[in-house]
Amino acid sequence: MEINDLTAAEARVWRAFPRGEAVDFSDPAGEDGTDGGEWGPERTVRAGVLRALLLTAPQEEGEIAALKLTGARITGVLDLRYATVDVAVRLAGCHFDAVPLLYGARLRQLNLSRSALPGLTAATLRVEGVLRMTDCDFRGPVRLGGAQVAGALFLERAAFTAPDATEPVLQLNQTAIGDDLCAPGLRARGEVRLTGARITGTVNLNDAELHRPGGTALQAETLGAEADVLLRRADVHGRLELRGARVAGRLDLSYSRLRNPGGTAVRASSCVIGELWLREGPPPQGALNLRRTQMEVLFLDPDMATGMVRLSGLTYASLIPHEPAERRLPMLERDGESYLPFAYEQLTAAYRRIGDDDAARLVQLAKQRRHRRTLPWYARVWGHLQDVTVGYGFRPLRAGGWLLSLLAVGSVVYALRPPHALKPSEAPHFNPVFYTLDLLLPVISFGQEGAFAPDGWYQTLSYVLVITGWILASTVLAGVTRTVSRQ
Repeated sequence: MEINDLTAAEARVWRAFPRGEAVDFSDPAGEDGTDGGEWGPERTVRAGVLRALLLTAPQEEGEIAALKLTGARITGVLDLRYATVDVAVRLAGCHFDAVPLLYGARLRQLNLSRSALPGLTAATLRVEGVLRMTDCDFRGPVRLGGAQVAGALFLERAAFTAPDATEPVLQLNQTAIGDDLCAPGLRARGEVRLTGARITGTVNLNDAELHRPGGTALQAETLGAEADVLLRRADVHGRLELRGARVAGRLDLSYSRLRNPGGTAVRASSCVIGELWLREGPPPQGALNLRRTQMEVLFLDPDMATGMVRLSGLTYASLIPHEPAERRLPMLERDGESYLPFAYEQLTAAYRRIGDDDAARLVQLAKQRRHRRTLPWYARVWGHLQDVTVGYGFRPLRAGGWLLSLLAVGSVVYALRPPHALKPSEAPHFNPVFYTLDLLLPVISFGQEGAFAPDGWYQTLSYVLVITGWILASTVLAGVTRTVSRQ
């Protein structure tokens, strides 16, 4: 394109380019490109001029060329598909009439901060430095699937909407970012897709607003983050999908509002996570799915797990904050499956690691009671007997109380009405206490039971004492066996 074909605004940009000088059409300074459709020719630059400038414009010796344009209306399609641009590009606070096409392009650095665009097509884009889209307003889908950004990707307070609700408004699937994905305050009305993305640094989505009611608000299956994934104080309306993600640091959902009524609010199944924080916020409206996930630290406020919580196969080394077992156990009852012994074992192990043996025993007792509901009626009867007598062996002192009570009853009754001796000449002196002990203790014999025989209802009482003694002995033995096997 010849220089004399340019408008005054374009000529100004053309002359500034070889020396890397900035051209600022904004009025007032710092305005964004939202209302750029009304800007006149004094602020209008054709996309074809920018393309020719980036691909063919001469450079001045000793100067570093760069395109630094602010506050312009860019008409036409900026088509840089498969192009290699060796200079930094900054199109800040601009208004784009058409969707820029950057598919397969190689850029040194790109800055679109505060610009308004009808979308962006930049799949497989490669940026050697930083890609900055801070405060951008996108009114159509942004396609960055497979892009490679050597530096950081900045999306602070960027807004994404799209007329077609079936297509993600922001596609970062399979994207590789060599530094942070910095997007605090991001606003999306539609699906944000991070499937298979690889982030060397931190994924920062603090204060983000992700809205896709009834669908997936954030699709981040198999996401790989070598640092933290931060979603603090976020407002997520729709499913938060993290199945198969690998987060080396912390997945932080603290203070966030998670809503997907009637469905799954957070799905973080089959993940490997350093720490998961879910605390200090309203309870999620929807299920919390942590099946088959491995993590070192689970920071879960019991008040954040009041709905359905799927825990099958979840493993964790530490559970914080420390709460009484009574506060944790209801979570295990809301899995939706019949009986999950492994979930009880994980909670028991967490209490034992911090030395809270009382809470660990309470969890094991709850496990036996939960298991009892899955058994046939006759096994449930036996379970109830074990529970009432010795608490399945986790409350051994209760057995001693039963034995002392029965010993007192038997001793008083048989002292008032001693049984007759079977062989009076050979019988030892009758002792009601030791006679009752002979009936209650099936292994030990004091020689009283075989020498005397009660009659009438006193004989019935002896049968009751014998049967009760066997029940107490077997339940205590079962409890001791479980204790020894655990140790």
